[in-house]
Amino acid sequence: MATILDGKKIAAKLADKVKENVKRLNEKKIYPTLCVIEVGNDPASKIYLRVKKNLAKKVGIKEKTLNFPADIEQAELINTIKQLNDDEQVNAIMVQLPLPEHLDQEKIIEAIDPKKDADGFHPYNQGRLWQGKTDIVPATVRSVMTFFDEYNIDLEGKNALIIGRSIIVGKPLASRLLEKNATVTIAHSKTRNLADLTKKADIIVSDVGHAHLVTESMIKLGAVLIDVGMNREQGKLLGDVDYEACLPKASAITPVPGGVGPLTVASLMRQVVILTEKQNYGR
Repeated sequence: MATILDGKKIAAKLADKVKENVKRLNEKKIYPTLCVIEVGNDPASKIYLRVKKNLAKKVGIKEKTLNFPADIEQAELINTIKQLNDDEQVNAIMVQLPLPEHLDQEKIIEAIDPKKDADGFHPYNQGRLWQGKTDIVPATVRSVMTFFDEYNIDLEGKNALIIGRSIIVGKPLASRLLEKNATVTIAHSKTRNLADLTKKADIIVSDVGHAHLVTESMIKLGAVLIDVGMNREQGKLLGDVDYEACLPKASAITPVPGGVGPLTVASLMRQVVILTEKQNYGR
């Protein structure tokens, strides 16, 4: 039976550490502040933003959300971001994704000052990440790596398969796994014979948004399964991994919900603190 990787438990532990860091900053009259930009009224985004807001309050991070109508012009949105870049009271900026189709997501992300990039999506930070020269890491990637650290899962020499190639998870996660000396393969929508790859993988991280894509017959005995996918079917939240079927065969597995999700939000708060410290201490 697999070890269940408890995201809620680790998230609570990380939140406590962030709270301590924020308290120390406050004692020096430094108040970490996150500004979230929301465009439109996506229901899923509303839920996620509420969770972020609640955790920010709990750990002592100041959080403000700027809401804009779905039809906002791109120039206006970029101008707002530039104003936040110049605001010394704002330490971290994030744009809630997805954005309406008429907005160029890439240009919006590039408008954020890399020093205030809460999500770690800016090309500068992503490039530095591949060079191993930054600790500004996308929150989901930080949460995945935290599982390995907390549960002492050795990555050196292991075959790690990432399913998904986004700048949010797949590509930056590959850089982190390589830093830990794993042998990394990235699969995606055009990959042929996916099962041939999953059967050889010691570690599988799936982030494609396809319910139960990874089945018991596709994994080797003792595989570690990190499920980043979130899919709603008939009112039920499902991951990319067929959890119940894979549980007896895997050596470790994240549940959905209760796995990567809670830890990702806590990791975002950790990033706000890191950005604040860099801006004030230059480290």
